[in-house]
Amino acid sequence: MTVDVDFGDDGLVPAVAQDADSGEVLMLAYVSPEALERTRETGRAHYYSRSRDELWEKGATSGHVQAVREIRVDCDADALLYVVDQEGGACHTGRRSCFYRTIDGEDVGERVFDPDEVYE
Repeated sequence: MTVDVDFGDDGLVPAVAQDADSGEVLMLAYVSPEALERTRETGRAHYYSRSRDELWEKGATSGHVQAVREIRVDCDADALLYVVDQEGGACHTGRRSCFYRTIDGEDVGERVFDPDEVYE
């Protein structure tokens, strides 16, 4: 049985990417029905960019792909959890996780690549 995901009025649901081994929260992005379908077909995380208004595959440019082990749906079926094997960094800033700073601005994240070299 497949769960019917509630994509809401804008056709998107939030998706948290979590490292399958450590449980670390890596990032949050949005998923359209097409992005979810591509993720399920390929086993690689696909998202929908609200700023660029387009589907994108995580790591297509950087090589820092997310192999999706499992997709979970929350109790209201309006949010997703991608349990992933992260290759390299998840954040475009070069950090392992997008959640690399505290609310007070303290940097607590590991830099795993130089974005200037990756996104020339």
